[in-house]
Amino acid sequence: MVSSVPFGHPPSGAYARLSISSSPQPSMSSSSDSPLNTPTFDTNTIANSETQSETRIDSRDASDEIVPKVEETELQLADVKVEPITDEPPLSPTEPVRLRRARGRPRIHPPRSPTNAAKQAKARSKTGCTTCRKRKKKCDETKPFCMSCQKNNIHCEGYKPIEIWKSGKDKAAEGYCTARRMSTEVKFELPPLMDGVESDLDRTLLQHFVSRASAVLSLHDSDTNPFTKILLPMALQHEGLMHSVLCLSASHLCSLSPSKEFEDRQVFHRGKALHLLNQDLKRQKAGEGGVMIYEDSNVAQILLHLLHSICDGNTSGEYRMHMVAAKQIAMNQKLQSPEFQNLFDEFFYYHWIASEVTSLDGAEVPMMENFRLPFVINPETAALIGVSDGLFGFISKISNMRRRLRNRIDNNIDPTMDYEALIAAHAIDSGLRSWVCPVCPGTPRYTISMLYRQATWVYLYRTTKESRPHPYIKAAVDDGIQYINELPAEGSIQSNVLLPLFLIGCAAFEEQQRIEVNRAFSGLMAVTGLGNINFAKEVVDRIWELMDAGDPESWDWEKLIHQKGWDFLAT
Repeated sequence: MVSSVPFGHPPSGAYARLSISSSPQPSMSSSSDSPLNTPTFDTNTIANSETQSETRIDSRDASDEIVPKVEETELQLADVKVEPITDEPPLSPTEPVRLRRARGRPRIHPPRSPTNAAKQAKARSKTGCTTCRKRKKKCDETKPFCMSCQKNNIHCEGYKPIEIWKSGKDKAAEGYCTARRMSTEVKFELPPLMDGVESDLDRTLLQHFVSRASAVLSLHDSDTNPFTKILLPMALQHEGLMHSVLCLSASHLCSLSPSKEFEDRQVFHRGKALHLLNQDLKRQKAGEGGVMIYEDSNVAQILLHLLHSICDGNTSGEYRMHMVAAKQIAMNQKLQSPEFQNLFDEFFYYHWIASEVTSLDGAEVPMMENFRLPFVINPETAALIGVSDGLFGFISKISNMRRRLRNRIDNNIDPTMDYEALIAAHAIDSGLRSWVCPVCPGTPRYTISMLYRQATWVYLYRTTKESRPHPYIKAAVDDGIQYINELPAEGSIQSNVLLPLFLIGCAAFEEQQRIEVNRAFSGLMAVTGLGNINFAKEVVDRIWELMDAGDPESWDWEKLIHQKGWDFLAT
């Protein structure tokens, strides 16, 4: 049985069963009688090479049928790999291009098209806002906030900063530097060691109080200064007292070098100190007779607030409310610490008596007979001059005399110096002449004691004599200036110079004397930095103008200060 197909057309469908003739047939015949001269294939010769290789003819049994192996899946064009195109020309122009069949079995599922693969391999954008990336939504990348988040009423977190590519070496170096920077930037603030000392500025104020502010308040050096030896240990145990110490120190620093920072800190510590003082006084109970009994720490606060008005240069009479409280304490109770009791008595009586030199409102200080105070302090260890040696007793008597004379002048009572005033003046003059300095000569303490004696006599002369030049007052002022020039230009001894300098300055009629007084005021301000010095100097300048004009009122500087609306301590 023979079948023939046209050349070039493979058999369609699966291969059919073929019966092979036992007699050999030519694989291909050609007949000239065929009108189309079409070549035909014999069934014994199949165009497919695989079918021919799988068909085996048994020469011993040519009549048996042979079934060839057939694949169920047709060969697809996509399974055929195209031979790579090279630049080399073909071997011959007539040689056909051969397609190499892929090795292995054909694929059951065809590969994905290049278009789909490209879509799935496309990377997601990383330039969208943080919110859209978290929500896995497309971002329109509007800056600074995308419109997509705004339309959906969602908070847009913005865009991450663009990261510049860095090599591994650069990243390692940057990480090392960052770690070092973080180790140096991490800083934990230490808690305060002492109550009230809360910042670096407060620690500066405390150090200034120890090293300088306390030195201008007494004649003692830093090793024996009662403010550092007595008051400072008390302040370490009492927050209100520590605030008072820092307030005084800030006030002194403002006088030396005005600063908004120091001024603000002074106001802060003053407010805290007064608040805590009021709280302490509310908790304390009155003693016998309804008199308040103060604790030592509260008494120390009152004393420091009194000194603060001096450093601050306050002219509104603020010191008076502290003076009244200190007077009540001095007259009605004893303190627990004997050392602090001596310090308080000396400072209170010094400022109380000195306040009468510049104020019209002073009251007579009750003194024991023979001008002696109700306490005893060794002049060699005293913190101030004039109290322990008895000179302030004379000053107090002169202040009382000035009030009586002023009252007689205001009421037109003649004579101004009556018999009682003359007897009192003679007693004071005799006492000053017989006064013996308890300090050894040749020391700065002896020189300043003699300066106080000289200023006390000038104070007596200006009270009892007419305000006009005289050889007696000129000699007394010259001697006082000489004592001032003999004092050390620097040191704690300058802390007591202001009061005698003020009294001598108010009696300087000569131009050369005034030059020396001006120099002394300038040096005192540079050394101590006390705020009340400038106001004292302004009063002296005004007295000089009245003296040059021949005004008989030039002796009454208390009235002049009162007319200015001032009330301050010249200490």
